[in-house]
Amino acid sequence: MHELSMAMEVIELVQHEADKNGVSDIEEILIEVGDLCGVEADIFQSALEMVVKDTLLENASVRIIRTPGKGKCSACNVEFEMKNRLDFCPDCGCFASEVSGGQEFRVVSLVAE
Repeated sequence: MHELSMAMEVIELVQHEADKNGVSDIEEILIEVGDLCGVEADIFQSALEMVVKDTLLENASVRIIRTPGKGKCSACNVEFEMKNRLDFCPDCGCFASEVSGGQEFRVVSLVAE
């Protein structure tokens, strides 16, 4: 369950940024989780909820936005939405040669007091 270690890394990142900027309270955090990044968004959110006690995120609103996977067909150049990395082109059935979206895992923003 690497989602737990990812949640702990997010807390460390938030603490580092708060210390660097003299922040004592985080009101909201926005995290982007791509469908193809290898992190299950729901499990990550549950893991984060488990480890925020006694941290700056304990009372923060946690928002997670999911980014759909996108790929481009190597044969017909069609761009299409992907549910997983092994999806085939819906037009011609070839394997996607390029993944162009949905690989993100990042803290987008923090709202601090």
